[in-house]
Amino acid sequence: MKHSLKKISALAGAVLFALLPLSACGGGDDGGLVTLRINEVTHSVFYAPMYLADSLGYFEEEGIKIELTNGGGADAVMTAVLSGSADIGFCGPEAAIYVKLGDAQDVPTVFGQLTQRDGSFLVSRNDERETFRWEDLKGKEILAGRQGGVPCMTFEYILREHGFNDGDINFNFEVSFNNMTAAFLAGTAEYCTMFEPVASENQAAGNCYIVAAVGEAGGEVPYTCYIAKQSWLDGHKEVVNGFLRAMLRAIEFTRTQEAGLVAENLFKQFPSTSYQSIMTSVESYRRIDAWDSDMAMSETAFERLQDIIESAGELSARVKFTDIVDNGYAQKALASLG
Repeated sequence: MKHSLKKISALAGAVLFALLPLSACGGGDDGGLVTLRINEVTHSVFYAPMYLADSLGYFEEEGIKIELTNGGGADAVMTAVLSGSADIGFCGPEAAIYVKLGDAQDVPTVFGQLTQRDGSFLVSRNDERETFRWEDLKGKEILAGRQGGVPCMTFEYILREHGFNDGDINFNFEVSFNNMTAAFLAGTAEYCTMFEPVASENQAAGNCYIVAAVGEAGGEVPYTCYIAKQSWLDGHKEVVNGFLRAMLRAIEFTRTQEAGLVAENLFKQFPSTSYQSIMTSVESYRRIDAWDSDMAMSETAFERLQDIIESAGELSARVKFTDIVDNGYAQKALASLG
């Protein structure tokens, strides 16, 4: 529980700043548009629908302008929400679970889900694309993320489902998440997890081989969601409805349009990434059914997430689904789109 307690402590401290006066919807109006301040956990093609809702003009059609900032981690995102420096947090729901367990006031509510699976891919130094089995990882050194982080805990959960015991798992926690790929390419560990487009780009360069999709093996898990304080949601229901309407349209576009067209509309968000890499990433995430088409979280998936955290020894108690999740916002938005 040491990692969870650290998270709760940091987030609880942020509550002290939550009573600072805030302008309506953060940035106010901009040319008649309401500015929504969104703090995202990281900037990734995995979250393509959010960027498409902007580039395709869906937000603007709902009278919304989004102001994105990068939190660089779920803890920082939740701190931004609790302090009022962000209207909406975009991160894993585990952050809200930790806040709830910390007995904070005005516990943030998950009001929409974007991704429903882990978005990382396992790569190997050797070409095992036709022969790989999860059992092959026994005793092997693996770079899979920060200890106590959901990516690493999900990976660990998969290994336990394949019969691994504690002594069989050899994660290297000495390398930070942002440095994992560089460390792997420099010779550290035998396996590493990478998100797209990094995984495909390195495979194309001959640096590694993609042997498994972690999200496919891990099953449905509420991976990244939109979260806001209930007090903020109560005061901005129409704006939230418009935001979710735009997102639902963008998810449909991402799931159904040609990958090349999707990549074309994403390109300006990832100027240092090639068009081909973005297109490949979109195709990879489509294959694992990464995006939640109705943005409503399933209670079964939520309990699976708690199973994963509990299995890793990072959960002091379980939280009721209805304590932090309200699917009513997404359901209303979906119904309004017909």
